[in-house]
Amino acid sequence: MNTIEKTDKYVFNTYGRIKKVFVKGQGSTLWDEDGNKYTDFLAGIAVCSLGHCHPAITETISRQASTLVHVSNLYYTQPQAELARMLVEKSFADRVFFANSGAEANEAAIKLARRYFNREEGNRRHKIISMKQSFHGRTMATLTATGQDKIKHGFNPLVEGFIHIPFNDFNALKEAVDETVCAVMMEPVQGEGGVVAASPEYLKAVRELCDKEGILLIFDEVQTGMGRCGHLFAHEIYDIKPDIMTLAKALANGLPMGAMLATERAAQGFAVGSHATTFGGTPLVASVALTVLSIISKPEFLQECREKGEYFRNKLKSLKSKHSLIKEVRGEGLLVGMELNVEAGPIVEKCLEKGFIINAIQGNILRFAPPLIITREEIDSLVNVLDTVF
Repeated sequence: MNTIEKTDKYVFNTYGRIKKVFVKGQGSTLWDEDGNKYTDFLAGIAVCSLGHCHPAITETISRQASTLVHVSNLYYTQPQAELARMLVEKSFADRVFFANSGAEANEAAIKLARRYFNREEGNRRHKIISMKQSFHGRTMATLTATGQDKIKHGFNPLVEGFIHIPFNDFNALKEAVDETVCAVMMEPVQGEGGVVAASPEYLKAVRELCDKEGILLIFDEVQTGMGRCGHLFAHEIYDIKPDIMTLAKALANGLPMGAMLATERAAQGFAVGSHATTFGGTPLVASVALTVLSIISKPEFLQECREKGEYFRNKLKSLKSKHSLIKEVRGEGLLVGMELNVEAGPIVEKCLEKGFIINAIQGNILRFAPPLIITREEIDSLVNVLDTVF
């Protein structure tokens, strides 16, 4: 049996896999087992933001793997302590909890918000407001928080205590808030929901309402954080600070890692024994995340991301003036969406045939989340291919 046959026979059939077997990566390029070359405009779904096999990351993995990989969180380790310090110094937060994925980070945020109020008020304040079309993960709590019914199909009964309202609708939020709500949970830019950004006025009003009502504001930055939107964290675009933030995906550039960050006030919801994980923040992944953060957080690197993102969106908008099947181009930084008047799947297939990896979401939307090291020349090549395909 070949790789595809073995996978289909032995692995759970939970993914609609494309019939390609990738064997090598370098920078923004991937090669399949037949030697075909592809330019990657998905980056493992906004994960490999420094590209594939970045030399600094490869060196860090090799060095740390030969030194210390795991001892558990019953003990202190230097890489985790240093990473926590750096994340705090570069964000609004005072405390960090390390996890293994975005779903785990969001699960921790949900638990922290509930326990923060439970500690002081019992379980009266326990409801969490999240947004329609949001995506927060696949655990029972995070899929319940997710505002897409297709994610929840077949998993009833769901976890109680979640309210879903339209995104960018402040009146709906005001009506939903009462004395039973403990937190508002949202993505500054909805990634899986179609690359839809919150309006600045909306986020400002959300922050003010949370302050007025004394409830916590959680920003899910699993996809939008770590430079993806042209700033280290997407909420910096809006000059709004949350009480809790979650990260993952690009945090360790392909190694499984998540993090929940919180203010000192919100962090009081957890105490010794209240939450834990075996693998969160091991010396290996923490060392890699330190390398990633030290590169991505440089002002000149982020400035380049913003400039390339604007360049990319302008190039795609130029296609819109030529092709009527393009409805809208939107996004922040190098998280870009193109909404079509037709199904996006066939466009993805045609681009793959021509050596470019892109992604379809919500049926009719193309999502582009290339490595942040993508070049303007590579952007031009994709735009030319899209022009031909359209």
